[in-house]
Formats: sequence, C-alpha cells, structure tokens
Amino acid sequence: MNAFIIAIGDELVTGQSVDTNSAWLSDRLLQRGVLTKTHITVADDLAGIEYALEQAGLLGADLAIVTGGLGPTADDLTRQALAKVMDAPLELDERSLGRIEAFFRQRGREMPDANRVQAMCPAGAILLDNSTGTAPGICAKVMGTEVWCFPGVPREMKAMFDEQFALPACGEAGRVILTALLHTFGAGESSIAPLLGEMMDRDRNPTVGTTAKQSVVSVRIRSAAENHSAARRQLDDTATEVKSRLGKLVFGRDEMTLADAVGALLREQGKMLATAESCTGGLIGKMLTDAPGSSAYYAGGWVTYSNALKHDQLGVPNELLEQHGAVSEQAAIAMAQGALGHSGADYALAVTGIAGPTGGTEEKPVGTVWIALASRGEHTTAEHHLMPFDREAIRTRTAYTALNMLRVKLLGE
Repeated sequence: MNAFIIAIGDELVTGQSVDTNSAWLSDRLLQRGVLTKTHITVADDLAGIEYALEQAGLLGADLAIVTGGLGPTADDLTRQALAKVMDAPLELDERSLGRIEAFFRQRGREMPDANRVQAMCPAGAILLDNSTGTAPGICAKVMGTEVWCFPGVPREMKAMFDEQFALPACGEAGRVILTALLHTFGAGESSIAPLLGEMMDRDRNPTVGTTAKQSVVSVRIRSAAENHSAARRQLDDTATEVKSRLGKLVFGRDEMTLADAVGALLREQGKMLATAESCTGGLIGKMLTDAPGSSAYYAGGWVTYSNALKHDQLGVPNELLEQHGAVSEQAAIAMAQGALGHSGADYALAVTGIAGPTGGTEEKPVGTVWIALASRGEHTTAEHHLMPFDREAIRTRTAYTALNMLRVKLLGE
C-alpha cells in the first residue's frame, strides 16, 4: 500500500514555515505498513490543490493525506477543491456546526460567521471530529484513492490522526515495515558508500541508503516483511552488518545524538567533563545539557570569547596569547588545561577558531579551528581543522568534531 501526502499553505511554498507535518505522517504511516511515495507542497490556490488531488489518483496512490486549508478564511480552499474534484456540492453538516458553536461557547465567545464554512462538506464525504480545534477533517474517495484531510496546525493534525485515522486495508496488505537509522561521524557519504558496497543495491531488502546532515552521515535501513518478527530480524541483522563494516564511525542509532553517545560513555566509565569554548559560544555545553541527567557527567564550562576572559577565567598566559594568538594550538591547549584544573573534571575539551564571516587572515583564514583535549594525568592533545563552511556550519562542525574527539578517546582509540 502506498501513500501520497499533500501539504497546503502559502507559508510553506514561500519558505516562511517548514513543513513538519509530512515527515511526521510518513513516519506514522510506516508504522502501519504504508510506504509514502510522494510529498507535494501546494500554495493556497484552488487549481493547484485540485491538481494535486487528481495527481494522487492518476499516479495510483492507495491513500492521500492532505494537511492544511481547512480554516475559516478565504485562503482555506481544501474543502472547495475536494468538492470540485469529486464533482459534488458542498453541504452544511448541522452536527459539525453545533460542535463548532459549542467550542466557542465553552470559551465564553460567540462563533464568528466565518467559522460556519468549516462545517461544509462535499456530498458523499465524511466530516471528522476535531478534539483540539474548530476545523473538522474530511474523509472521501477520489478516483479510487482514499483521501483524508486534516488541519495544518500540527497539534490538531496529530491528535486527529491518532484519534480518527483508520485503514482496514493496512491490515490486509500483509506487510510490516520497520526502519532504523545508524549515525556516523568522521567520514563523508562518498567514503561510507564503498564500505557498504552491495548493501546499497536498490533491489535489496532491507534497503540501505545514506543521508547527510550537519556533517553527520546517517545510514537508513528499511525492512519489509510479512510479519513483525521477520521484519525486525532482517532489520537488526542488517544493522549489525552495517556496524561491522563501518566500525567506530557509528556512534548511535535512531534518536541518539553524538552528545548522547559521549554522555553514555562518560556515565559508563564514571568520568566528568568540562568545556572551554570560544568560537562555538557554548554550543558544546548546550548539546551535552540537552539530555536530562547530564549533570552526572558534565561538570560545566566556560565561554571565553575575549582574550581577557581566557586569561582571567582559564589562566591562559597573556604572553602566550600575544605570541601565538587566541586561535592557535598553544591557546587551545592552555584553555583545556585551565578548564581541567579549575573544574576538577577528568576530561576537558577546548575549542578556539575563526567562525567568520570576517576576522580571517592569509595565515589563519575563516574556518581555522583548534580543538584540544586534556585528560587528567595524561598529555594534552590538540587538532587543527580548516572548515570551509558558513558561520553556523563551522560552529556546529567544530562542536561535533570536539565531541567525537572525546568519544574516540573514551573508546580507547
């Protein structure tokens, strides 16, 4: 069984808002054994919405899910487009109108006349109750495709999907689809693909592919089988093989972040970490503390942007800063050692660099970064990196690279 998802809204096609609904729906459908084949984003345009609905039928989609365009204003056109494609008149549903009026009455308000249109439904379609808002959903059949229309507001859409959506045909499809993501850091897609080799053949089950985001390359695995146990066995066997081929490049699975992986290793080994950040402005500390319970392994850190704070807070000698500069191996090492000594932690990470877009020189261009790792009782190490990205990417890549440097250390590499 395959699905076609249509997201409607001017704000989506202009880039003012990001369509998160389609990704959420695709994941929920996979859990029900339905594979989404197409995502379409359409403006608040009657002809455009009609075309998208017709395409779902023409392309043979078993299911089409539409989000958006069910509000009370003139640019909410989903119900009108659906009625035109169905060649059916819009009719007032008195039950839904009463429910919308009650929604306003419970809040001490009178229903505006504009909301009356939300109780209109194409003849032959079914209105779906909305437990969290005023816009009912709609369920209909178009050219052999089952169409479910939900509000665009994510909270309302999710509640309505979980409460109302049902496809008996899903159970008849006789297929379970399970997915997994294995996250890697330290190699690009072009380096990982040869290591995976024939596992990435498109006619293979489970299918294996890669996706890159913010320097993290994730290996996507999708397993399809007649029952859950068979799909799970195939999925886990493939994941094990991927890990075997990629080794320590793999740091986590599914929702695990690089900071989570580092935190788990620190917790397991009973160690504490401190940070000293310049160009990343506290980003490493944020990544670590996004996880609840991170106080068990993260002592805290310093954001020392200025040379004065590097000296006053971390004890970096002024002579060192004058001779080598703040962006240097010597400065990074001194920052890491200062953080280690002042915090009493077992490890300290320090980063200093030029994130740009200004401040670079011929000797130290934008993207120049030094990362140091100090370990109690051991020699402090430092790495030099040149990151030819924009400011945000430089900062993010620097934070990830620092965390990965510690991860490798904790793994005994």
